[in-house]
Amino acid sequence: MTELDFLRTTRTSYDTMAVGYDERFRDELAAKPLDRAMLAGFAELVRDGGGGPVADVGCGTGRVTAHLHGLGVDAFGIDLSPGMLAVARRNHPGLRFEEGSMLGLDLPDGGLGGLMAWYSTIHVPDEQLPGAFDEFFRVLAPGGHLLLGFQAGDGVKRRTEAWGRDIDLDFRRRQPEWMAGLLVEAGLTMTARMVREIDTESDFPEVTPQAFLLARKPIVSGAREDGGTN
Repeated sequence: MTELDFLRTTRTSYDTMAVGYDERFRDELAAKPLDRAMLAGFAELVRDGGGGPVADVGCGTGRVTAHLHGLGVDAFGIDLSPGMLAVARRNHPGLRFEEGSMLGLDLPDGGLGGLMAWYSTIHVPDEQLPGAFDEFFRVLAPGGHLLLGFQAGDGVKRRTEAWGRDIDLDFRRRQPEWMAGLLVEAGLTMTARMVREIDTESDFPEVTPQAFLLARKPIVSGAREDGGTN
């Protein structure tokens, strides 16, 4: 799949299911105490590091953007889908939401105190993921923090229907160790990892483990862990 194909199908699918997605997942965080704990830790790290804006890349309906804002973070959202952004702006009129792609962020170098990709890298093809992580490194300030959330595992689950609407999305499950390795290759330093086990008994059942990675851009601007520069 080319970059253009991936962007088009992801945008169209989320435009199609924006309303149903919002109705289903609007209150999901209330049922996920460990997710909230990871978000709280991320917010505290950003604040202790001097603040600075935080981009929620792939923000969808803005529910996690708003949660971060409630934790005292200057958070704003970026998403491919105009339909999802319309819901985000309606639900959270006091926050900023912009259309854009993680493969080419319209943000200055080193301008963010933090960046979150909460289940938004799951549709990115493997060969394009390093480019996204290079973008994350570029826009983070030295000392800035990154939080990823994604399904842990292997393989791709294809979905062609959601809430009675036709979609065309691949959900990629990935091993946390592999994802962490890509972050390190992009120049980031790993700081924490959490994996939640399968949960089929909650109001929001999950048939795969859920992974969360925290990383940080080194204080020395441009330094990579391998001793090179970016």
